[in-house]
Amino acid sequence: MNDKTHISRLLIPMLLFWCLLVPVRAAACLDSVVLVHGNTGSPADWDNTYQALLGEGYAAAQIFRPDWGSKSCAACNNHDGPEEIPVRDAIELAIETSCSGQIDVIGHSMGVTLAAQQIIKLGRENWVDAFVGVAGAYRGLWTCGTYPFNVYNSTCGTYGLSVSSPFLDWLYGRPIANRVYSIKSWSDQIVCATGVCTVGGIHSSRIAGEHATYSYPYGHFGLQEYTYARQVSLIR
Repeated sequence: MNDKTHISRLLIPMLLFWCLLVPVRAAACLDSVVLVHGNTGSPADWDNTYQALLGEGYAAAQIFRPDWGSKSCAACNNHDGPEEIPVRDAIELAIETSCSGQIDVIGHSMGVTLAAQQIIKLGRENWVDAFVGVAGAYRGLWTCGTYPFNVYNSTCGTYGLSVSSPFLDWLYGRPIANRVYSIKSWSDQIVCATGVCTVGGIHSSRIAGEHATYSYPYGHFGLQEYTYARQVSLIR
């Protein structure tokens, strides 16, 4: 046997091994992701996050962006009724189609509390690996007042975001995922609109039982738009 024949016999198995390995890597299983926009928002609000996920190897079919709520009446939306249905359906479909059997959820603003509510109501806490709340009002909005002396509209009412509303009291402290993170700002025009970002000494965007929280100098909508790299890193 000459040297060339010997080398060829060694190289061919190695090449076959790498050829088999490459498709396995390309087909790596990733959790499905649900992106829940905020009050009067739209799925397009997640475009930066969506593109970042595609860049990380997620397929479009693995990313769910439910469209919920009125687009013209912010004060009309709450956490009860038709607002729930698109988010609930997206979570269920994401779980059903996830190759891993688990999902990750990222919410912005009122989408944080709406997504958390639906996870709990569906009993799907153990199916959610990571939950990221961006600029949420998990502890309430001072602009809504304190329940029951709240601003009289749906967004601030019984199923809304007034401080100590029955909805927020029900939500607080309930498990929603294996890993929970919050992204917040001390310059948030919505959460900090009165000049006070905290409720009970804790930033209102922080989630009870969270694993970590991250602060950025952006406004309420900038947090969603510009922290896409952090959002994606937290669910990987």
